[in-house]
Amino acid sequence: MKTLAFSFLAFAIAAAGFAADTKPAPKARPKRAPDASLAKIEDVPGLPRVLLIGDSISMGYTLPVRELLKGKANVHRIPTNGGPTPNGLANLKTWLGESKWDVIHFNWGLHDLKYIGADAKVLADPKGDGSHPQVSLADYEKNLTTLVGQLKATGAKVIWCNTTPVPEGSSGRVQGDELKYNEAAARVMTAADVPTDDLHSHAKAKLADIQLPKNVHYSPTGYKYLAEKVSVEIEKALPKK
Repeated sequence: MKTLAFSFLAFAIAAAGFAADTKPAPKARPKRAPDASLAKIEDVPGLPRVLLIGDSISMGYTLPVRELLKGKANVHRIPTNGGPTPNGLANLKTWLGESKWDVIHFNWGLHDLKYIGADAKVLADPKGDGSHPQVSLADYEKNLTTLVGQLKATGAKVIWCNTTPVPEGSSGRVQGDELKYNEAAARVMTAADVPTDDLHSHAKAKLADIQLPKNVHYSPTGYKYLAEKVSVEIEKALPKK
């Protein structure tokens, strides 16, 4: 009987092991589709060429701006999230390429003012030990000065887009910090004689209706609202026929 019991136990263990071995592996998460705003576009011959530079906020208004300026301009954008000003310094020449641009609408700010800790890739609690803005206010102003010089050297009409509001409770950011960064940017743009698209005031006028709760991002309706202002400022700068 002991031999029979042992044989049965061994069979049960082997069967369990076989079942574990044949258990289907967990399905891999499907890859997120590339953001449609980052897709390259083909120029319509004869239309002015516009370049949008900015972070995810600009990605959100790219498609509606393109639609609003359809038949008036070829609206391109950089093929990525523009991130903070150091990212612009490292990549601007590549983004500009060798093509001629008629108008360049640009922004940096929300990634500069966000708080980081020891791991620079992770948002940090602004009140946490050792947390600090990713780019200091002084460095932000210095970086923008360099970037504006490079943009103006293209011969394009350049438009600065100031940074949209940071709401209370937004992860890794402090409400109102964008005002200090916008003030620093205003000094740079005044010195360089660069006009400003005041998207901050435009967004603030309807913020409760268009911005996501405790988030710097916007609803689809909100991005369309931002696009209306952006497209108006760009159209004013397009070459006259």
